Amino acid sequence: MIASTPYLPRVMSRGERLATLRAAGWLSLGAAPTFAIMAVLTSILGGGAHEMSCSAGSHSSALSGMVPMYILMSAFHFTPWLQLISRWRSGALGKLTHEGGTLRSLAQ
Repeated sequence: MIASTPYLPRVMSRGERLATLRAAGWLSLGAAPTFAIMAVLTSILGGGAHEMSCSAGSHSSALSGMVPMYILMSAFHFTPWLQLISRWRSGALGKLTHEGGTLRSLAQ
């Protein structure tokens, strides 16, 4: 019996690969602002009844809750922004790709 594979990747051209990497690079810039906005909205609007029932404990930590979690997630996802700013300041901001979890310029 021959094992079947549910997913057989098709061969992509160089242009398609570059377009895919470029799209992934730009999508990686969306995480930090999204989590920052979620932190602001959660702090303004509050967590509702769920947060009140969860914070009923008398010994809750200052780092517990959704706002600190969103702030930490925003900080952890800020790396692509720092790389973009660094490339912009050095003048090496050509076309961007996403390689190995980091944004890279195609001019390199």
